Amino acid sequence: MLAVHFDQPGGPENLYLKEVPKPIPGEGEVLLKVAASALNRADILQRQGQYAPPPGASDILGVEASGHVAELGPGCQGHWKIGDPAMALLPGGGQAQYVTVPEGFLMPIPAGLTLPQAAAIPEAWLTAFQLLHLVGNVQAGDSVLIHAGASGVGTAAIQLARIAGAIPLVTVGSQDKLQMAKKLGAAAGFNYKEEDFSEATMKFTKGAGVNLILDCIGGSYWEKNANCLAVDGRWVLYGLMGGPDVSGPLFSKLLFKRGSLIASLLRSRDKKYKQMLVKAFTEQIVPHFSTEDPQRLMPVLDRIYPVAEIQEAHKYMESNKHTGKIVLELPQ
Repeated sequence: MLAVHFDQPGGPENLYLKEVPKPIPGEGEVLLKVAASALNRADILQRQGQYAPPPGASDILGVEASGHVAELGPGCQGHWKIGDPAMALLPGGGQAQYVTVPEGFLMPIPAGLTLPQAAAIPEAWLTAFQLLHLVGNVQAGDSVLIHAGASGVGTAAIQLARIAGAIPLVTVGSQDKLQMAKKLGAAAGFNYKEEDFSEATMKFTKGAGVNLILDCIGGSYWEKNANCLAVDGRWVLYGLMGGPDVSGPLFSKLLFKRGSLIASLLRSRDKKYKQMLVKAFTEQIVPHFSTEDPQRLMPVLDRIYPVAEIQEAHKYMESNKHTGKIVLELPQ
């Protein structure tokens, strides 16, 4: 089968398609024939040599995919049949023509969605669902500040916060992204290139601050986050796009507000946790993607590339110009 490959860490120019052996499903695993796989920051970091896949995972890039069940491994207990369309959360291996998946990581594709749209759901939406509900304990009426509001996780978090009865606010880097975020349900948005999002957030919340922050930026935003966090607020850190270092009185600011700083990752979680998360998401959220739902959820796709253009796809993600997800289509 064809798979995305790189021989040594570095820039996008190191990526190419390589013929590799097709994986064989093990105990309780399903072989998925991949139609599409979405790009994630984890792929960029892994290509750069900064983010190794979890122990035992494929070293092929790709942490989410959609396609059709091609084979059932021994001991599969579920309802999946050969030929069923499915989308999957993966520890790796999605950017190839076939990938093996624990059957508990598979989800049905909602009615009305295409395979590329479905490929844009698992990692981003499960991350947003986890951050809001399992880690951030979002409540109806909470104000939620979502950084990188036009990213895959950001566009998912806006919609999930809205259906949870919370009030989503976002930071973005352009007016186009601001308009998209508001269209998805953001109550307000702040262009961090043009205004101080912390001051704007305090103004919007009438001085109260936000109850919950979803932060993929880290170091460069620490002070503004601490300043606009509400008393007893929760600040969930899940990325370090703004660097890992903090210099200043972070702890005193947090202590003064009785704030909670919680760090969270999804890829490194164990199999049991991921199966629980997939099950909860499938039951509580997946039905809202169907065409009949009045509160319909929609994955936001920016561009679809054939996998042969993998270098261009990585360059585009690194430009930070995209809104929503970048998807790769695999040859069928």
